[in-house]
Amino acid sequence: MARITLTLACAASDRTRPLLDGRVTVPGVDFVFLPGEPEDIFRRAMRDKAFDVTELSMGSHIVTTARGDGPYVGVPIFLSRAFRHSGVYIRNDRGINSAADLAGRTIALPEFQQTAALWVRGFLREQYGVDTRSIRWRSGGERVAIAPPPGHDLSPLGMDPAVALETGAVDALIGPRIPASLGKGVVTRLWPDYAAEEKSWHRTTGFFPIMHCVAIRRDIAAAHPWLAVELYRAFAKARDISLAELQLVNFLRVSMPWLASAFEEQRAIMGGDPWPYGFARNKAEVAAMIRFALADGLAATAITPEDLFHASTLTEA
Repeated sequence: MARITLTLACAASDRTRPLLDGRVTVPGVDFVFLPGEPEDIFRRAMRDKAFDVTELSMGSHIVTTARGDGPYVGVPIFLSRAFRHSGVYIRNDRGINSAADLAGRTIALPEFQQTAALWVRGFLREQYGVDTRSIRWRSGGERVAIAPPPGHDLSPLGMDPAVALETGAVDALIGPRIPASLGKGVVTRLWPDYAAEEKSWHRTTGFFPIMHCVAIRRDIAAAHPWLAVELYRAFAKARDISLAELQLVNFLRVSMPWLASAFEEQRAIMGGDPWPYGFARNKAEVAAMIRFALADGLAATAITPEDLFHASTLTEA
């Protein structure tokens, strides 16, 4: 079989570096690696179909798959996961003391379809009883055009979301990046002890929120039907290397002095597989994300978790 050359765009992390540095390879494939920041990668992938293989926002992947124009098919490798209670920022001069107080407020977002916001709206509804349709959502700009969700007050913000929070143009901000104004003046987190809130939520739901998956452009997947499984196995091997390195304490591979203690706490809370890949292990979590997208009006048509991923990968574990 002749070798093929493909572009691969992803963020550099402990989970991807074994591929980026050549310790892990995909049989028959030479990659042109294009590491970058997720926001830029997603924008280029969704607007220009710029990459053969890419890290991809699960929010955007669900939106485009549900409406039938998704340019990529997923592989159940979840390169980014993050608890998002830490990403809810408020002005403490607006009478917001709990999640319930967000109802009826004006909240800024980098994007309405952003996966972090998808998760926050989902747990606000399902765990905290907040009517998210009562909120005035103000978006910094969408990477993929979306129709105004029925029953939602969504409109362009017209300014940087972090600036809007700092200047008082909005009551709160939901986003994956820490605003520069945090801890200065009136900007604070909704949950100051966000780690405790996230651990409690994890114990209730069992979820470690999926943010990004690996995806193959559909024409590439059709031309090379063996590729999805080989990518799955390579990324899983890279993840295993990264988790093994976290447990090496003779020489700390990560700049955290109490790394061993943090890993032990993580294992006690999350079990022995803290970063699960594979469809079956994550099916319930992906189904919840689809449910959130339907409730948000981002997906007009119900899809199944299977619809998001290449069929050949569904039994890989």
